[in-house]
This record gives sequence, structure tokens and C-alpha cells, in this order.
Amino acid sequence: MIADLKKRTAEIIKRLKKAYPDAHCALVHSNPFELMIATILSAQCTDERVNIVTADLFRKYRSPQDLANADQHELEKDIHSTGFFRNKAKNIKAASRRIIDVYGGKVPQTMEDLLTLGGVARKTANVVLGNAFGIASGIVVDTHVSRLSQRLGLTTQTTPEKIEKDLTVLVPKRDWVMFSHWLIFHGRQVCNARKPKCDQCCLADQCPGRMQFL
Repeated sequence: MIADLKKRTAEIIKRLKKAYPDAHCALVHSNPFELMIATILSAQCTDERVNIVTADLFRKYRSPQDLANADQHELEKDIHSTGFFRNKAKNIKAASRRIIDVYGGKVPQTMEDLLTLGGVARKTANVVLGNAFGIASGIVVDTHVSRLSQRLGLTTQTTPEKIEKDLTVLVPKRDWVMFSHWLIFHGRQVCNARKPKCDQCCLADQCPGRMQFL
């Protein structure tokens, strides 16, 4: 069973790699700290909206020190349109302060250390490690990755942590970072939530989930 799934996963990866050669992290950033902040803001918010907000935010606050010292209410106004702005502002200030006090002003490069920062759970940590540092610590599981991995029959799990665990067994470690980007691109362009374009899908013959849309 696992051997068959691994073989099918390898074929899926081969096709996605060909279909989306330019797949990449959609969050605009110029350093690991900016990527961490953008990923915190992306919770329950689109990447497009986050990029609009951070275009001004990163000009106003240029360092962990700037955000750690930011006025709470002013920061809430700055990020208001991303949703859950009070909690996000609180987490961003706390994470920035800890980066200064504990990590010398640098974003840490281990899962264990990243998880001690405000607003940083496994998804955010995986995004930062994979895209800022090139460290394959796991597979980012967002709504697209969750939906597509279930439709493709790669997992029957419903929580991000359990989905990630299943995927890391099937996907070669060298592809862990890019796998989520390929699925996200495919999810946005073809395999959307309500009306997937199965007739245009390069994975149609590999997808047991397509039957519900025929």
C-alpha cells in the first residue's frame, strides 16, 4: 500500500514540477524576519492582502527592534485588514522582543526555537525554515495542501499535523519545501475548492477525488 502510494506520489510530483516550474513562496519578503511576520499575518488571510499590508509595514518597521517597540494600537491599525489584528499585533511584538532578547536579533533556524516565538506554530516555522533558510524541516500544510492531498488520496487525515506526517512519508525530503508550493499553485489555478477544472488537470488520472465532480 505505502509502496503504491509512494509510486503515485512520485508521478504527481513529476507532473506538478513540469506544470509549475516557477512555483515559489507568494509572500513578498527580503529577509527571514519579514517572512516570519508575513506568515504570521497570513493566518486566515490571503497572501495578496498580506503583501499589500506588508508593503507599507516593512517600510515603517525595519527591524525586530522597531516592531518590539511599536505602539500596540498603532500596529493593530497597520495590520487591521489582515483580520485577528489584536492577537496578531500582540504576537508580532512578543516574537520580535524574544528574537532580540534570546536570539541576538536574528530569526532562529531550528523548529524547536521558532516554536517559542509568539504566533509561530509548525506551519509558520516550516515556511520560514524552508523558504528563508533552505531547511527541509517538514511540509507546509495550508488549506490548499490539505484539500489537494485529501482529493489525491495521499491522506485521509483532516488536521494539518497528521496530514504533514502522512505526506513526509510519501514525499522525498528533497521535495518537502517545493511540494507545498506546487500544490498551492495547482490549487489556485486548477483544483479550486468548489469547481475544480478536472478537464484541465494534469493529475486527473491520478486523482480519486475527481469522481465527485464528474
